[in-house]
Amino acid sequence: MESAHEWRRLFAETWGTFLLVVVAAGADVVGALSGGAISLGMKVVAPGMMVMVIIYFMGTVSGAHLNPAVTLAFAARRNFPWSRVPGYLLAQTVGGVAAASFLRAMFGTQGLLGATTPGAGAGDFKALAMEVLLTTGLVSTILGTASGARNIGSNGALAVGGYIALAGLWAAPISGASMNPVRSFAPDLIRGDLSTTWIYVVGPILGGIIAVGFEWILKGRPTAAGALAARGDLTPT
Repeated sequence: MESAHEWRRLFAETWGTFLLVVVAAGADVVGALSGGAISLGMKVVAPGMMVMVIIYFMGTVSGAHLNPAVTLAFAARRNFPWSRVPGYLLAQTVGGVAAASFLRAMFGTQGLLGATTPGAGAGDFKALAMEVLLTTGLVSTILGTASGARNIGSNGALAVGGYIALAGLWAAPISGASMNPVRSFAPDLIRGDLSTTWIYVVGPILGGIIAVGFEWILKGRPTAAGALAARGDLTPT
């Protein structure tokens, strides 16, 4: 809660989101560049593993949100102060755009720069429904492993990373399984096509709100353990 160290948390969110987006979008980019050497399974498991690693190495600093839908859900759940939300959202956006810019500079617009778009035959509204569903599950996993008697500390990274991989394995062909507004917005911005970005902003935010409602049903009031997980519990020296 010490405001003097907020810069550490914002740096952590920027760096962590950069790593997530550079892996999640970069898997598509390198897959296209290499002529398909990276399979769908590899593409969807990579960001799950990246999130798992990030939670382990910096979750205690910022809570490792890496996702505006997660930050908004923690705030709506009253585990995270609304006054810190704008800074987190800005840090995540900067990290995501920096990652997409890096990929653009390195590889051009190969693989649509890793953009998430509705799959063939899916359409915008099926993709939207899928993003709502997937994000509800993701945020439920994050909130559930961070609170109360079932709080499992940094080992929540296994559940969160595993969920991201699992969601992608079955749903990526429908919507891209983004579950993260910044992960989708950043490549769309840098490649100059925002026509479907709304799906990946509205869907995850709505899914996060639904998950907060489910958490109230399942657990009741927010817990101190949930607040520590959301805010980071590292004491800087």
